[in-house]
Amino acid sequence: MTQVFDNLTLSQRVYKHLREEILSERLPPGTELSEVALSKDLAVSRGPIREAMGRLAAEGLIKVQPRHRAEVRSLTPQELIDAYEVREALEVLAVRLAVPRVTEADLARLEQLIDQMADHVKANAIGDFFAANVEFHETLCELSGNKKLQEVHHRLEGEIGRFQARTLALRGSLDGSLTEHRAILAAIRLRDVEKAAALAAAHVRVPAQRLQATLADSEHPHSAEPGPGDALPPDALPGAALAGDAAARIKAGSAG
Repeated sequence: MTQVFDNLTLSQRVYKHLREEILSERLPPGTELSEVALSKDLAVSRGPIREAMGRLAAEGLIKVQPRHRAEVRSLTPQELIDAYEVREALEVLAVRLAVPRVTEADLARLEQLIDQMADHVKANAIGDFFAANVEFHETLCELSGNKKLQEVHHRLEGEIGRFQARTLALRGSLDGSLTEHRAILAAIRLRDVEKAAALAAAHVRVPAQRLQATLADSEHPHSAEPGPGDALPPDALPGAALAGDAAARIKAGSAG
C-alpha cells in the first residue's frame, strides 16, 4: 500500500515537472518524449512517467505515439481560437455561479492577486504577471464551486498558456489587462452578476477576436501567414503580422 502511494506521489511530481517544462516551452511543440529517455534523465521508473504522460495527453498537451513515445502537441491558430471561445463560456458561467457565493475573504484573495499583477507590471515582470493572471482566473473558477468547470478550465489554461509569451500583441497592454481585472472584481463586489459576466466575457474575447482578424488577413493571396489548418510553429507568433519577439517589442503586453 505504501509503495502504491509513493508511486502516485512520484507520478504527480513527474507530471508537474513535465507540465511546467511544456508550458514554459523548454519542451517546445514537436519535441519527442520517450519513456526510456525520461526514465534515465529523471532517475525514476517508467511507471510514474507513463502515468504522468497519460495525464498530459488527457489535457491535450502531448500526443501519445506507439512504442512508449509521445510528442508535445502544436496548436493551429483555429484551435487556439476555439480554446479561447470555450474559456470565455466557462468563465462567464464561473462568474455567474461565484457572485452569489463569494465572501469578503474571497474578494480579498482576488484583490491581492490584482495587486500582485500591478506590482509585476511596474517591474515589467511579464512571466510573473502571467502566473498571477492565471491564478486570478483559476480562483474565479474555484469560487464557482463547480469541480468539472475547474477541471476543463485548467486544461484550457494549459493549452492557451503555452502561447501567452508569443501572443502579447493580440491584446493591448498589461496596464489595460490590469484595468479589466479591476473592473471585473468591482462588479463582483457589487454583486452585479450581469455586469461581471459581461466584463469577463469581453476580457477573454479580445485575443480570439484579434487572432481571427489576423487569420482573415492571411487569406490575402500574397500573404505568407498560416491558415486555420496550419500548426503554430515553435518560434513564431500565430500570423506573420505578429512575428518577432513580442515581449521585446511591447513593454507591457497582456495576457488573457
